[in-house]
Amino acid sequence: MTIGITGPERKAPRRNAAVVGLIATAIFAAICLVLLALVSDFLVDWMWFSAIGYRQVFWTTIVAKAGIFFVVFAATAVIVWTNARLALHVVRRQRVRFPAGFDWKFATTTPTPDLFEFMRDRLPWSLTIAGSTGLVALLVALGEVSNWSVLLQFLYHLPYGANDPLYDRDIGFYLFSLPAYIAIKNWALLTLFVSALFAAMIYWVHDDIGYQAQRWSISPTAIAHGSALLGCFLAVKAWSFYLDRYLLLYGDNDVVVGASYTDVHVELPILWLLIGLAVVAALAAWANLWARTYQLPTAAMLLVFGGAFLLSGVVPTLFQRFYVKPNELELERPYIERSIRLTREAYKLDRIAAKPFPAEQNLTPRTLEANKATIENIRLWDWQPLADTYAQLQEIRTYYKLRDLDVDRYWFGGTYQSVMLSARELKSSLLPPNAQTWVNLHVLFTHGNGAVMSPVTQKSAEGLPLLYLRDIPPVADGGPEIREPRIYYGQEKSEYVIVKGATPEFDYPKRNENVYAAYDGAGGIPLRGMVRKIILAHHFNDVNLLLSSYITDDSRIMIRRNIQERVRTIAPFLRLDHDPYLVVSEGRMFWMQDAYTTSDYFPSAQAAPGLSLNYIRNSVKVVIDAYNGGVDFYLMDQVDPIAATYRRIFPGLFKPFAVMPSDLQKHIRYPEDLFLIQAQLYQTYHMAAADVFYNREDLWQFPRQPVSDGGIAPMVPYYIVMRLPGETQAEFFIMIPMVPSRRDNMIAWLAARCDAPDYGKLIVYEFPKEKLVYGPFQIEARIHQNTEISQQLSLWNQMGSRVIRGTLLVIPIENSILYISPLYLRAEQGHLPELKRVIAAYGEHVVMKETLAEALSALFVEANASPSAATETPPARPGENRAQEALDRYNRAMELLRSGDWAGFGKQIDAMRGDLEKMSRESAGH
Repeated sequence: MTIGITGPERKAPRRNAAVVGLIATAIFAAICLVLLALVSDFLVDWMWFSAIGYRQVFWTTIVAKAGIFFVVFAATAVIVWTNARLALHVVRRQRVRFPAGFDWKFATTTPTPDLFEFMRDRLPWSLTIAGSTGLVALLVALGEVSNWSVLLQFLYHLPYGANDPLYDRDIGFYLFSLPAYIAIKNWALLTLFVSALFAAMIYWVHDDIGYQAQRWSISPTAIAHGSALLGCFLAVKAWSFYLDRYLLLYGDNDVVVGASYTDVHVELPILWLLIGLAVVAALAAWANLWARTYQLPTAAMLLVFGGAFLLSGVVPTLFQRFYVKPNELELERPYIERSIRLTREAYKLDRIAAKPFPAEQNLTPRTLEANKATIENIRLWDWQPLADTYAQLQEIRTYYKLRDLDVDRYWFGGTYQSVMLSARELKSSLLPPNAQTWVNLHVLFTHGNGAVMSPVTQKSAEGLPLLYLRDIPPVADGGPEIREPRIYYGQEKSEYVIVKGATPEFDYPKRNENVYAAYDGAGGIPLRGMVRKIILAHHFNDVNLLLSSYITDDSRIMIRRNIQERVRTIAPFLRLDHDPYLVVSEGRMFWMQDAYTTSDYFPSAQAAPGLSLNYIRNSVKVVIDAYNGGVDFYLMDQVDPIAATYRRIFPGLFKPFAVMPSDLQKHIRYPEDLFLIQAQLYQTYHMAAADVFYNREDLWQFPRQPVSDGGIAPMVPYYIVMRLPGETQAEFFIMIPMVPSRRDNMIAWLAARCDAPDYGKLIVYEFPKEKLVYGPFQIEARIHQNTEISQQLSLWNQMGSRVIRGTLLVIPIENSILYISPLYLRAEQGHLPELKRVIAAYGEHVVMKETLAEALSALFVEANASPSAATETPPARPGENRAQEALDRYNRAMELLRSGDWAGFGKQIDAMRGDLEKMSRESAGH
């Protein structure tokens, strides 16, 4: 009698097969969609790189990524597939069953017998293994593609030219080879782990691995296979321990960065021991291919991982605590010195020239005249008040945006002037909601227009900035002429736009009408042919690119119009400074972007605060044309090994700095991000002596300063035009004062030169430690303690106005320090700050006047030579008219001072002093 299976029992395998089919179909569809997206992105990138002139960079990158992908995919697939097929082959040849009575229902999470039987007997294992292996290999390969630059650096690297002191290996090994070895090691460990999972799954489904009666049961064949994989894993682990020797150079125990005394004398020998233990354990695991017991693999794992925990974790900790700590300075001295030297090398701190700064109190009107260029370039306009003023006066329309303010310097009429400027970009998202149509966003409103520029010191009678560049189209009133004002590429996050279409583009508003213009540059991707339109329409998911009649065969599409996105797409291996700045040159507008080569593998170097790097060079200056979008990379640092390596990888990418247009060369500046990193590290690493460094005896910090919300924040670096002590002419610098840790008196100031031929040179001026030099926060306190100033500020705040205090600037002049702070007034309901007062401090004196000239006059003239003293001369004595002459000279001097004529001011003051001296002698004679 035959008993048939009916009902749900008979349909279950069919339902399971249907589920498997649906899953396979879904996986296949997902892979197709991913491949379609990748192909679309690939074609768009190819068109974009071709249009911008960097096709060789594109293909080098693509070949490197494809090479890594296919090699990793093939290697991973072969290793995982081989192990899975081997496990399946073994279980089919010799199936090991558990004892009779094995209960599959020992746990609620265990699959049902029907599913196990179906998976074991009816699942197409060859197809399943191939598909699963391919999917896993695909995921692993996609994860490793990001290491394409690591591979290229490893293949093309150049030596650094100096060796590390512990292993005596060229530092280039750490920058280029070690990251590649670590990536390969991590991939090998991951692949072996995945292979073990696949094999274990097959053995589990086929009953070679199971759990019964409170213990695991594993067949001898599964043990043998697992032992082989374990031996390979332990062999790679031995290599991992070998690489860990080099990773000792990146430790940080709060005293030493890099290898410490404990690392060298305890951890390093332990790592050699662990290498030996791992090799022995791997051999033991392989020997278990014949023994096939639990004990040998278990002992091998305990030997390696238990030994690593005890030897590498516990022993060094005890040694550090009970032997090194009581004698820490003596034992760690050579390693502290090594860390100081290599950190200074990694950030070029060793090239900072230290000079004394006597901080004298001997400024006179004659000294100010000799430093006229410094005085005339003291920045009185802060970022936020000036940005608010620009927005009110010069954004013109709601869809224009003056996004960022930059500080630069220009030669105007033979005068070296520091200016602030901002590009007037178009932000299409600011169009009225009902005007944000596809045509407006992508065809009509395509570009910004012109820039706004003003000197950093001057103001109008109403307290507003004097505009060197203003309006649309740009009007040059003392500033550089702009002949091509249209901005298609800038800092705004913008949509793609179509140029050279069937209709002109909006150019700028004029009275009640609009002016239109047509693009005549070479920027963008040509839209010739339907194929390109289809590719781009799919890429942007925008069918209008196929349907719009505004697009012709001559049209071009501009994408990646954000300048930093453009640079990152071409050279993603460069780290960009946060602040690209606008340059007006030869009637056109360009963006200057500083780019860095960085690494986090420089041996024994302190990591930059808050960043994952311990080596940085400003090796590249990038220039982006605001009209055509052209991007040029200029190599600044010829000795940087990372930049030199990338120059070998991409032969056509970098141009020599000498071929940069000469007018653009005048506008390069030392980048703020790099200077800030160097200044932060120099606060500690100016201490070169191990004893001083260990005790933190001379730790520096940035000065504190009040901020607009009533809080306190560290001071930030600022650009300034000044003449250094002993130099003949003024230069453009970036600088920051320094104060001792937890103190407010000033101890030094650090500056970086921005002008040729001394570009990139850093100088620190150190004050005498036995002399008190007021720091910015102390000067702020003196300002608030000044009765006249505090009363005036309170009065303004009570009259419907809001007082805005500007940043207090530290201005070095000769061997003295001058402090200047602007003060703005803004109506309580208004958004137009006006520069109303200038606060100046020098020595013990603090004054507040309407202009900088009047403030300096109050500090250096009225305090030393008061005309009221002269008028008290008795009229009956000889020279009774000289008092009036002295007063007249003083009044003329003040007029010349207000007009900025320091030479005439000095002559009048000298003449007034002569009159007063004569009056004094005549008075004494009588």
